[in-house]
Amino acid sequence: MAEEEEAAAGDGGGWPEPVVRVQSLSESGASTIPARYIKPAHDRPTHSATSISIPVVDLSSSSTSSTAAACREWGFFQAVNHGVPLDLLRRARATWRAFFSQLPLEAKQRYANSPDTYEGYGSRLGVQQGASLDWGDYFFLHLSPPRAASPSDKWPHFPPDLRETTEEYGREVAKLCGRLMAAMSAGLGVGEGRMAEEFGGEDEAGACVRVNYYPRCPQPELTLGLSSHSDPGGMTVLLADEHVKGLQVRCPGGAGDGGEDEWVTVDPLPGALIVNVGDQIQVLTNAEYRSVEHRVMANAGAERLSVALFYNPRSDIPLSPMPELVSLPEKPPLYEPMTYDQYRLYIRREGPQGKAQVDSLKASSSQERP
Repeated sequence: MAEEEEAAAGDGGGWPEPVVRVQSLSESGASTIPARYIKPAHDRPTHSATSISIPVVDLSSSSTSSTAAACREWGFFQAVNHGVPLDLLRRARATWRAFFSQLPLEAKQRYANSPDTYEGYGSRLGVQQGASLDWGDYFFLHLSPPRAASPSDKWPHFPPDLRETTEEYGREVAKLCGRLMAAMSAGLGVGEGRMAEEFGGEDEAGACVRVNYYPRCPQPELTLGLSSHSDPGGMTVLLADEHVKGLQVRCPGGAGDGGEDEWVTVDPLPGALIVNVGDQIQVLTNAEYRSVEHRVMANAGAERLSVALFYNPRSDIPLSPMPELVSLPEKPPLYEPMTYDQYRLYIRREGPQGKAQVDSLKASSSQERP
């Protein structure tokens, strides 16, 4: 179907098989999707009829208690009055929509990524040969700290304002992450700066951006735009598509009613940013705050674009539960120490795997499951 548009696998540390761009499959006009994208029946999407919704936190006033409550109860919330200029949100969406929709495939291919760093234009996560694939393309870039920022040759030259807009967006959202970290930290009773200290300090925290592009899909009921996973880093701030829903959050036990887990479709509020706790904060807080599984549905009627900024700890510092949140024997440390560099190798190797990654860190002495 799109073999002529496959990107060759790199030598040595490259992809295990040729990479097909999902956008090329979508634009081919085919009425069915390739078998590699069809999910097992138990992993296929469901359209939730629930009235449950993730919390909304207004950041225009003191929000420590509401932010902490959202992180404890859900691990996900929509932030309104967040201080990031709305015009900047509009420009970030517009510039990346132009990249995906206006730049020819062969031009985008110049930025093809490899599993070594994932920087650039990609279409899969994980390097397992024959793995099930998701219906989406993406572009991934490191923004900070400066020593870790993506080099110039990784940045697209079209649209002309793409780099300037993306870096401005990254700076503003990273500032927001710093404020949210302070509120989260205060909500634990350990002082506003404590979590930032564990991250290596605000100047050492990492920020990277992944722009997700989910093309139209002829059989959205059989696949996913992005499989279920929790985010491996510290915190994620998502600028969702303003027109097309797709993000679903796993709500354990039917929102506390004792029922089965339920997938809740997020309905983004105009101008809001969606915030979720990552695995590193779950580890750091000894599961006081918990990362949550989420996934993305495919769509037959329209393409969907979102911009995710990941705010992460310094990558070479071992992270483990903060001592203030551990007390033996009642509250033992739940996780073994590990650096973020070591931790993120899992998703780069295995791809999205629910919460298997953070579960694998559980301390052998722990008697409870987070």
